[in-house]
Amino acid sequence: MYNTKTTVIGFIGTGVMGKSMASHLMNSGYKVLVYNRTPARAQELIDNGAIWKGTIGELSSESNIIITMVGYPEDVEEVYLGEEGILHYAKEGSYVIDMTTSSPILAQRVHKLASEKNIYALDAPVSGGDIGAQKATLAIMVGGNKKDFDAMKPIFELMGTNIVLQGKAGSGQHTKMCNQIAIASNMIGVCEAMVYAKQSGLDQKRVLESIETGAAGSWSLSNLAPRMIEGNFEPGFYIKHFIKDMRIALESAEEMKLLTPGLRLAKSLYDDLANQGAHNEGTQALYRLLDKQLSPLS
Repeated sequence: MYNTKTTVIGFIGTGVMGKSMASHLMNSGYKVLVYNRTPARAQELIDNGAIWKGTIGELSSESNIIITMVGYPEDVEEVYLGEEGILHYAKEGSYVIDMTTSSPILAQRVHKLASEKNIYALDAPVSGGDIGAQKATLAIMVGGNKKDFDAMKPIFELMGTNIVLQGKAGSGQHTKMCNQIAIASNMIGVCEAMVYAKQSGLDQKRVLESIETGAAGSWSLSNLAPRMIEGNFEPGFYIKHFIKDMRIALESAEEMKLLTPGLRLAKSLYDDLANQGAHNEGTQALYRLLDKQLSPLS
C-alpha cells in the first residue's frame, strides 16, 4: 500500500531509541520528517537527511504515517490530544502509531478519537532497548485493528523482528506491561547473581559465560550483566522511564485486583536509586545499589 516514493513518515521523539528507529526508516528510502522537544537530539538525523519540522502540527499535516516515541503517558496525551496535537492536524486516512510505553487506557482513548476522524491508530510499544533499536531487532507488541496492523507491518519490519498483533486497542500496551513485569524481578536476580559472584571471589565474566546459556539465561543477563561488570551505567533504558513503566503496570494490576509482589519490590529499589540521583542512568545501575547493600559487614 505504501512505498518509499510517495510515503512521508513523521517521527516524533528522537531520543536514545527513537533516533535509531527513525534512521532505519530513512535508510530504507522513506522521506522522514522529525520533531523533538529538544531539537539538538534530532541533529544527527537531520545531518543524514531527515527534515526538521518546528511543530507537531506541521509534521502531522504533511505525513501519511506518524510514529511517536516519547517519554511518559502525559507526553503521549499532549502530543496526540493537546491543542497542537497530532489528531488536530493529521490527514484523514493517515496512520498514527504510538511506540511509547504508555497507559493502555490512554491507548484506547487515542484509538477512539482517531477513529472518529477517520485516522487509523495503533499502540505498538517495543522491547529490546538501545541495542535492539540499533540493530532493528526490536520486539513490537501491537494493539488495534488487524487491517491497520497488516498495512503497517512492512513499516514495523524495518525496526523489529518479533512483531505480533496482540488484539484490540490497548492490547499492545497491556503486553508491554507483561514484559516489564517479567523484567522487573529478573533484573533483581541478575544484579544479585553478579554481586554474589563478586563477593564469593569468582571471576564475574567467567561466571556469566557459564550461566547465560543455561536455565538462568535472559536478555538482561546477556546484555546488561557485562555492563554491570564493567561499571558502565550509561542508559540503554533510563531508570526514570522504567519507574514510569512499573508505575503503569502496578496501576493496571491494581485495577484487575492482581498481586504483583516482585514488581512492587523492584519499583521500591529503583525508587531508592532515583532518590539518590540515578534517574538518568541505565537500569543496570541497580547492580551498584545491591552491591553496596549486600557487601559483607566489615
